[in-house]
Amino acid sequence: MDIWTPEKRSQVMSKILSTNTKPEQRVRKMLSSLKKYRYRLHVENLPGKPDIVLRKHNTAIFVHGCFWHLHSKCRDGTIPKSQREYWEEKLLKNKRRDIRHIRELRKAGWKILRLWECEIEKKPEKVLMKLDKI
Repeated sequence: MDIWTPEKRSQVMSKILSTNTKPEQRVRKMLSSLKKYRYRLHVENLPGKPDIVLRKHNTAIFVHGCFWHLHSKCRDGTIPKSQREYWEEKLLKNKRRDIRHIRELRKAGWKILRLWECEIEKKPEKVLMKLDKI
């Protein structure tokens, strides 16, 4: 059972952003701290509109929310028990779309770096090392 009323749940969900999220901002701050990358945000002419694009390094970075992209290695990457059919369809569609976009980018010669919300939050030093190796 949901802990919020439908109205409150709707209000909370409406506040969730698709761009310029806190995890994205943290990754951009890390990139800037390395002082060797220039990047573009949300490049629309690339499949999946990657969150961060390093053209010089031919790298697309996706910053994924664990819930919305079903991160299998995270407790937040699970399908809710309430309205299970609705969420399963929605979240699996997101996951299939992500896979399709990554394939298209790789086929076009792009390197892909997928960063997860939990990883950025709990292991920022590991994320910084990944960024430094690009």
